[in-house]
Amino acid sequence: MRLRTLTALVGALGLTLVTGCAQGGSAGSSANTVTYWLWDANQLPAYQACAKGFAKENPGVKVKITQLGWSDYWTKLTAGFIAGTQPDVFTDHIQKFGQFADLQVLEPLDDLGIKNDDYQPGLAASWIGQDGHRYGAPKDWDTVALFYNQKMAKDAGVTAEQFKSLSWNPKDGGTFEKAIAHLTVDKNGKRGDEPGFDKNNVKVYGLATQGGGMGDGQTQWSPFTGSAGWSYTEKARWGTEYQYDSKTFQSTIDWYFGLAKKGYMAPFSDYNIQSNQGITQFAAGKAAAVFDGAWMISTYYGTKGIDAGTALTPAGPTGKRATMMNGLADSISKASDNKENARKWVAYLASDACQTVVGQAGVVFPATPAGTEAATAAYKKKGIDVTAFTEPVADKKNFRTFSYPITNYAADVTALMQPAMEDIYGNGKPVSSLDETNDQINLILDQ
Repeated sequence: MRLRTLTALVGALGLTLVTGCAQGGSAGSSANTVTYWLWDANQLPAYQACAKGFAKENPGVKVKITQLGWSDYWTKLTAGFIAGTQPDVFTDHIQKFGQFADLQVLEPLDDLGIKNDDYQPGLAASWIGQDGHRYGAPKDWDTVALFYNQKMAKDAGVTAEQFKSLSWNPKDGGTFEKAIAHLTVDKNGKRGDEPGFDKNNVKVYGLATQGGGMGDGQTQWSPFTGSAGWSYTEKARWGTEYQYDSKTFQSTIDWYFGLAKKGYMAPFSDYNIQSNQGITQFAAGKAAAVFDGAWMISTYYGTKGIDAGTALTPAGPTGKRATMMNGLADSISKASDNKENARKWVAYLASDACQTVVGQAGVVFPATPAGTEAATAAYKKKGIDVTAFTEPVADKKNFRTFSYPITNYAADVTALMQPAMEDIYGNGKPVSSLDETNDQINLILDQ
């Protein structure tokens, strides 16, 4: 039954089943070696340093780290669960966690003593399954902000203070749409808010495209739907009814993708997840601004020839600004033959001893407050102001932070929402078509 269900998951994720030995898998590893997988190459050096610290505290125990690209990572991990070549410990994503827990491929971590108050708000609680068991130890967190090209902004007369005070609404787009329109320039030098602007021949878009956003819209539309007061499901975790049929959601999506119709946001055809993401458009000078996550801070500020700045997400109809606050965790494979040392490694990963080291690398924000402080200081040393990412976590009065939708059948939701959103964005399909998609999703969740 488990093999059949896992094979179904491979199909739902659109993966190719790979049998045989996956690189770095737990199969054949010795009892004194813990195998650990992660996908972010930028974080690899920091975790190699953590592995050295762990080895000093646990003489005779080593950690073998394997780094794989995002797509390969999930392909090999899922195949590894089937073939028995999975790692002992791996970096887990909240969007995958629900399905992995349901398939019983994760080891409960209740005995690690993870406490909510030891981490940034909400991070620890997100990794409790429907059965009440913990399946992940908090690792790091991220929020979303607006990156912008400071030279382009200066040329357009849009100041940093204006970026900080942007607001939007689904009727006329507010000051956010005005700013994006003014930052847009066609091939004749006309700005998006000037008479004679040619929306079909744009040289620089005010806003880069990050694609259709599938079912979560993390770096696309979620700052807007969140600040409009909308939620993915009827409750924060383990909801059973998605709400893509909501008028609030659909009016926001209609306005957001409408920016492309007006020529202010790059069209869907400009986006490619492999070769032309928002950062690529931004780096090429084809877009003046782009929404992206905290994990990309060093990349934007390290882009040659561009002086990047950041701004808070715009305030919405609720009066608040909003951002998804995603948190990764470390999980143990249930089929691991080395659970005792795997538990020691996960506990070390979740401790200040490791998270402070990771924070000092200035690549991500670790989950513990001490780790976050270390990261903030590291960015400051580099001359990078990360307030746009940290302020939403600290100021609950003016900001709304929310999680990825945590439900069962996440892969099925993505499989249905990705083409639906792409049809609306790229082919002009009406947003009301989401009513049917939402019904299909909720029918699956009702199984």
